[in-house]
Amino acid sequence: MFNVNNLSVAYGQSEVIHGMNLDVKKNEIVAVLGRNGMGKTTLMKALTGMIPSKTGSVLLGDRELAHLKSYDRVKAGVAFVPQGRMIFSTMTVKENIETGLTTTKTKRIPEMLYTLFPVLKEMKSRRGGNLSGGQQQQLAIARALASQPELLVLDEPTEGIQPSIIRDMARTLKKIRDEIGLSILVSEQVLSFALDIADRILVIEKGEVVHEEVRAQVDEQKIAAYLSV
Repeated sequence: MFNVNNLSVAYGQSEVIHGMNLDVKKNEIVAVLGRNGMGKTTLMKALTGMIPSKTGSVLLGDRELAHLKSYDRVKAGVAFVPQGRMIFSTMTVKENIETGLTTTKTKRIPEMLYTLFPVLKEMKSRRGGNLSGGQQQQLAIARALASQPELLVLDEPTEGIQPSIIRDMARTLKKIRDEIGLSILVSEQVLSFALDIADRILVIEKGEVVHEEVRAQVDEQKIAAYLSV
């Protein structure tokens, strides 16, 4: 459903992602794990068009995205929840979600989003900046889903969020996969969260995939060793 072939990304002369290949199947959650500084955020930004790639192909279905700007990738069906959430703090919850509708033909927030995130319905008139970290993360995901994507990309969604909320988020992401039928690509450092949600796990080091396993056969100790400093 989503295929990345020979992707390289550089900042000036410094190449950060080196000829990377990965894929996400329909209705699959793939977690990309790695320590800080190994290229996870650079990869996510390159896949969503926030930074340009040097070489390679990024296919959603049969459509090439590699040369598209980020807003055109949203129109094509890729939604991004960035690290740090990046919600609009002075806008209400409702207004934040409505910004995700700009690529769709509707101006009404789908009720399904409020079903997934009941707290957002309760707080729809509250300013985004007044929400807790976990509530802001729910808002960022709801805003992304409002664009009716085929692929949801999340960059370190558990950062700065308490464990009980992380468990709720894991349940919600699996619900999104199963009930909406989305494919999800998530970068993460928290191994327990990745093991909870992922159908397949990739580990990257210095901009390259160094390990890949399906969840059912995962060697937790081996992956933990990659993640330890």
